[in-house]
Amino acid sequence: MPRRSNIIGTGLSGLVGSRIAELLGPRYAMTNLDLTTGVDITNRLHVKKAMEQASGEVVVHLAAFTDVDAAHRQKGDKNGLCYTINVLGTRHVAQYCSTHSKYLIHISTDSVFSGEKKTPYTEEDSPRPIEWYGQTKLWAEHEVEKAGGKHAILRIAFPFRAHYPQKLDLVRTIYEKLKAGTLYPMFADQLITPTFIDDITKAIDVFIEKRPLGIYHIVGSSALSPYTLAKKIAKTFDLDGKKVKKGSLAKFLKTAKRPYQKRLALSNRKAKRELGITMSTIGKALRKMEGQIE
Repeated sequence: MPRRSNIIGTGLSGLVGSRIAELLGPRYAMTNLDLTTGVDITNRLHVKKAMEQASGEVVVHLAAFTDVDAAHRQKGDKNGLCYTINVLGTRHVAQYCSTHSKYLIHISTDSVFSGEKKTPYTEEDSPRPIEWYGQTKLWAEHEVEKAGGKHAILRIAFPFRAHYPQKLDLVRTIYEKLKAGTLYPMFADQLITPTFIDDITKAIDVFIEKRPLGIYHIVGSSALSPYTLAKKIAKTFDLDGKKVKKGSLAKFLKTAKRPYQKRLALSNRKAKRELGITMSTIGKALRKMEGQIE
């Protein structure tokens, strides 16, 4: 298939970005800007020089500091890596895109929400982060909006994939620990929205083509507890579901070193309604993942 256009990406070596590069690489000429290619996005001049040398009208900004525990230890530190990468790095990328009329697809997170809402969060809900990672990612969204260029903000949640040995996502962690018989009790009183990275990739392809503006939730079509998720993983991969034990977030929070959101169910209806993007249910995504692992 002929290449249709050039795409500039940041963080295309990470958990999400490398899968996007794998799947969209045959369709687009993709240039990666991150530390693996010698680009420090916290340095404005690095970004400017790299962007000038790269070719493409669309920028997919994935590079981020995503270690939530490490982020909490940096709380309030605007010289820390979490703030400088997520906020300053995004500022540099967004300002360059605005100045040079590039369409920016900025990848954000469900962690911008407090997790207190009893119904799924929509794009109209006001963010209220409760920990430092989520706060820096919300500030990053503000940097994109303040830059004033054409952009879309895509909030994703608990991304997972079949293969990425450098870092185990939640689904692969549960899968591996179930196989080893070492799975710790899983919270039954928390809601999350796991998202298959292959679906995120298909959605990004739509954004590249249609270039809509605004905020969209690009998340899976199932919100469930980590306990239920582990049960579904056990069933899908023919593992021993009896090894899945119930845990309690409420009890865990009494001694936890950082805040945890209790209910992070997100609605993806806007993306479906406006752009025709269909995100997999957890059952369908796990079956696809099973086929890829085998």
